[in-house]
Amino acid sequence: MPPTAATSKDTPGTDSIEDRILDAALVQFGRVGVKKTTIEDVARQAEVDRVTVYRRIGSRDELVRAVTAREVRRLLDDLEDIPSRHDTFADTVAAVFSTVVTRWRTHPLVERLMTLEPERLLPQFTTDGAAPFVLAIVSATELLRKVLTDNALPEPADLSSRTEVVCRIVHSLILQPTGGIDLDSEPALTAFARTYLVPILIP
Repeated sequence: MPPTAATSKDTPGTDSIEDRILDAALVQFGRVGVKKTTIEDVARQAEVDRVTVYRRIGSRDELVRAVTAREVRRLLDDLEDIPSRHDTFADTVAAVFSTVVTRWRTHPLVERLMTLEPERLLPQFTTDGAAPFVLAIVSATELLRKVLTDNALPEPADLSSRTEVVCRIVHSLILQPTGGIDLDSEPALTAFARTYLVPILIP
C-alpha cells in the first residue's frame, strides 16, 4: 500500500515537501476522487499551505499527473527485484508481466478513477502519459538486458524496440482488460506471457 502522509513524515529520508503533498493527494483522491478533491484538502492533509502545493506541484490536474508518475516509478522500482527470484528469462518475463497487470488492476486509485472518473485517469495513460511510458520502456529494456546477460542469452540488436512493442501490448491490456483472451488469473497471465511476449523479446 502507498504510504499515507503521516507515515511519509514519520519515515527517515522521505520527509520532503513534495512527497508529503503527493502522499496527501493520493489519500484524498482515494477517499473522494479527483473531482471532489480541492487544493485546500491536499494542503491540509500534507500540513502545508495551499500556496506551497501550487508552487511545488501545481494545479489539481498536475497533482494527478505527478501522483500517477510516482506510482509508475514505484512499480518500476519493485520490478527490479524480480529477476533475482527466477532462474530463466521466460520466468522473469512472465513474473514481470503478471506483476504489472495485477498491480494496476488492483491499485485502489486506479480502480476508483477508472470506475468513477475515467476522463481524469485516461489522459494520464494516453495523451498526457508520454514521460512515464518512455520511462517504463527504458527501465524495462535495462532490466531485460541484464536478465539476458545473466542467462547467457544473446541480446537482439533491436531489444529496445522489441521491449516497446511488449510495453504497448501491456499498456493496451491494462486500459482494456475485457476481451476473448483469458487474463483473469496469475496462471493465465503467465501462460500469455510465455506464449506471446517471450517470443517477441527473444526471436
